Amino acid sequence: MSVPLVLKDQVVTTDLATEAEGSVAFFRATRIAPALGGPKANWITFAARVLVFLILPATASAHTETGVVGGFLSGFKHPMSGLDHLVAMVAVGIWGVFLGGRAVWILPVVFPVVMAFGGAAGIMGLPLPGVETGIALSAIVLGLMVALAVKPRLWIAAVIVGIFAIFHGYAHGKELPRSDNALAYAIGFVIATGVLHLAGIAFGELTRWPKWEIAVRACGGVIAAVGVAFLFGWL
Repeated sequence: MSVPLVLKDQVVTTDLATEAEGSVAFFRATRIAPALGGPKANWITFAARVLVFLILPATASAHTETGVVGGFLSGFKHPMSGLDHLVAMVAVGIWGVFLGGRAVWILPVVFPVVMAFGGAAGIMGLPLPGVETGIALSAIVLGLMVALAVKPRLWIAAVIVGIFAIFHGYAHGKELPRSDNALAYAIGFVIATGVLHLAGIAFGELTRWPKWEIAVRACGGVIAAVGVAFLFGWL
């Protein structure tokens, strides 16, 4: 039997049998772990609760294409369809190559991880001022980092990338379509972000050849210019 539930002004149909099974799984997971004893018990309990929390919404809406598949596709397309998002994420990958070493993979990991938290804040409707300004500034700053080949300490670069990731994630989460599954939507925009980072890394690798380094740094200037255009409302 299915019943309608009202959540944030929208009607969500959930299967009672699915919810019941989830409740049993939750009960078992949280009761068995402490019984195991040892220092890992609390971590097992926590992991089980998080897993059940994440699986239940997806399972409840898995019978509708709009819920899961539609959510994933909407999330995947969102970073690709916004020029301000796209150029900033490509810049992260390029900058990682300029920094070299561990930065090539650390920056592209930090950005989507932190962005996921920003996306959750947006989905929950938590207030965050200056989102569009933050996104525009991310393109300007990251573009200039590439254009000027700025090489700060890795932790500083990670903090810069993480701060801007919050604004991008929040914007993605805020625009979650009502009919889409939130988890699938989040997975979609995180994967799309990773793809854009990889594109930036691939382009940045052209700096291995000196004659291409100028072109890559010029691309950073273009990215910064796009950010300026968004900041002043020209785009």
